[in-house]
Amino acid sequence: MITKTTFKDKKVIVTGHTGFKGSWLSLWLLKLGAKVVGVSDVIPTNPSNFEVLDIGKDITDIRLDIRDADALKRVILKEKPDFLFHLAAQPLVRLSYSDPLLTYTSNVIGTANVLEALREYDKPCSVVMITSDKAYDNVEWVWGYRENDVLGGSDPYSASKGAAELVIKSYIKSFFKGKDSNIKIGVARAGNVIGGGDWALDRIVPDAVTAWSRGEIVQLRNPNATRPWQHVLEPLGGYLNLAMALVSDERVQGEAFNFGPPAENNHSVIELVKEMSLYWDKVKYEDISKSYVGPHEAGLLKLNCDKALVYLHWKAVMGFKETVQFTAEWYRNYYENGNSRDFTLKQIETYIEAASRKAVTWN
Repeated sequence: MITKTTFKDKKVIVTGHTGFKGSWLSLWLLKLGAKVVGVSDVIPTNPSNFEVLDIGKDITDIRLDIRDADALKRVILKEKPDFLFHLAAQPLVRLSYSDPLLTYTSNVIGTANVLEALREYDKPCSVVMITSDKAYDNVEWVWGYRENDVLGGSDPYSASKGAAELVIKSYIKSFFKGKDSNIKIGVARAGNVIGGGDWALDRIVPDAVTAWSRGEIVQLRNPNATRPWQHVLEPLGGYLNLAMALVSDERVQGEAFNFGPPAENNHSVIELVKEMSLYWDKVKYEDISKSYVGPHEAGLLKLNCDKALVYLHWKAVMGFKETVQFTAEWYRNYYENGNSRDFTLKQIETYIEAASRKAVTWN
C-alpha cells in the first residue's frame, strides 16, 4: 500500500517551484519529508509566495531557464530524482496574446527538454507532467471534458498546452513505453485554481487582493463568467496521488488525469467576489464589462474527474464556500499579520484532516 511516507527522504525535482502552485507543492513535499530540488528561472511575482513562505532555505534552489536543454539535463542527471513534477511554464492566457513565442517555447520546448533529459536517465523515476484544463478544445459545452476529448485551443496559451500534450504522448510511446521503462509518466490537467499566495497578473483573485490591500476597487472584466473554482491544495493532492500511483500501478503509466472540483463549485466571478467579502471587509468591486475591450476569455470550462476517482481514488475535498474561505483568510492573514508559512502549513494540515474525514483514500 502506498502511503504519505512515499516521499520521505526521496529526492524530488519541482520545476517552476518559485511559482504559485510550485511553492505550495514544495512546502507540502517538505512537510512529507522529501528532499526538494527546485528548478526555475526567476521569481515571477512581487510579492512572491516562494519568498513569503521562505522556502529557499530548505531546498536546493536552482535557477535556470527551462528552455536551456543542456543545463536542465545536467541538473537532472546530477540530482538523480526519484520523483519529478514539471510545472515550469508561461501560465497566463492574456500574456500569451502579447508574447506568443515565449509561451510556445516555454510550454512546448520546455516540456520536450524535460523529457529529452529523462531519455538519458537510468534510474527509476516517477514523473508528473502538469499541463492545464485549457489543453482541451473548449467549445463551452455544459458537461465536463473527459481525458479522451479533443485537445487544442484558439489562444496561444491553450494551443501551447495542447501541443505540449502531443509532445508528452509521443515521448511516452517512443521512449518510455511499457512496464520495463525506468521512467513512469502521468499527465495532470487542472485549472481555475485559487488560493493564498497567487499574485500573477490578470487573474481575478490576485487582481482583487492587490487592489483591496491598497484600499482600491477591483474592476471586474467579466463578472458573469462561471468557473469551477478549486483551492490549490485540491490539484496538488491529485499530483501527489498520481506520483504515488506511478510507483506501483502499471495502469496509470502514460495516462492523463483531470483534477477538478464537483459541479456545485461552478460559480460566477461576481459570486466569488461576494463570497470573499464574508471573510475580508476590504472587498470592493465594480462591473466594467460593458466598456471592457480585450482578448476573448472563455465563459465555461468544466472537467469530468471520474477517471481520477476510479484509478487513483482521488476526489475533491472542499466545496465552494470552504475554497473561498481558505483563500480569503490566507490573504487577510498575510496583509494583516504576516507569518504566512505557519498559516499555510496549518491550512495544509486542515485540508489533510478534511480529506481523512471524507475517507479520501490517497490520504
